[in-house]
Amino acid sequence: MTTATAAALRALHHGPGLPLVLPGPWDAAGARVFADAGFSALATPSAGIAASLGYEDGQTPADEMFAAVARIVRAVDIPVSADVEAGYGLSAKELVGRLADAGAVGCNLEDTDHATGSLRDPQEQADWLAEVRAEAGDALVINARIDTYLGGAQGTEEAQGTEETVRRGRLYAAAGADCVYPILAPPPLLAELAAGIGLPVNAVVTPDGPSPRELGTLGAARITFGPGLQQRAMAAVAGMAEQLREELGAER
Repeated sequence: MTTATAAALRALHHGPGLPLVLPGPWDAAGARVFADAGFSALATPSAGIAASLGYEDGQTPADEMFAAVARIVRAVDIPVSADVEAGYGLSAKELVGRLADAGAVGCNLEDTDHATGSLRDPQEQADWLAEVRAEAGDALVINARIDTYLGGAQGTEEAQGTEETVRRGRLYAAAGADCVYPILAPPPLLAELAAGIGLPVNAVVTPDGPSPRELGTLGAARITFGPGLQQRAMAAVAGMAEQLREELGAER
């Protein structure tokens, strides 16, 4: 993957076919299925890859995560963005190098401090994102995840949560982020957040929430699925396993 590939991925966030829907493959076989279906880019889910490797979300060793991303990238000829959580404690130089070695041209970086379980100071996170941008230049599409609605803004009024999300988003935009991901933001607030921050907004599809097309209508420019597609696939496998068990039981 090259700077030109990153530029192509970046351009997809601005149309004309918005919202940009990025399926989340957790292995190479799934990546090929989505690419063959005609999707223009992919975005790996850290939780989906963790589950496929036998880990809880947030517990995947960095080496295994980057190896999984590399296998997905090798399987397809379309841009791949990688969810690398909070960066695994790597320096900006190390992180950008590992992403480049894996072939990813985009990444999610979240602002939760996993050591404390709380949100990072927004200026510290912005400074970190600026370091990543400086190391990567234009060769990486940075999706800055904002976790205010995930837990950091618990106990606040909705307006206060929105205000903090916009404040963080503007800092991350100034640091060089290409898009922002206020994960689990209430869908009716997506347009307000996009206007307030000034960058394309990523929304996640949830089981009982709006469809990708509806999220786009509400203001999301980029749509991802978190571990949702992997969970749906495993539910299908569980159904097949149950059917097989019943069939074997009937033969006895």
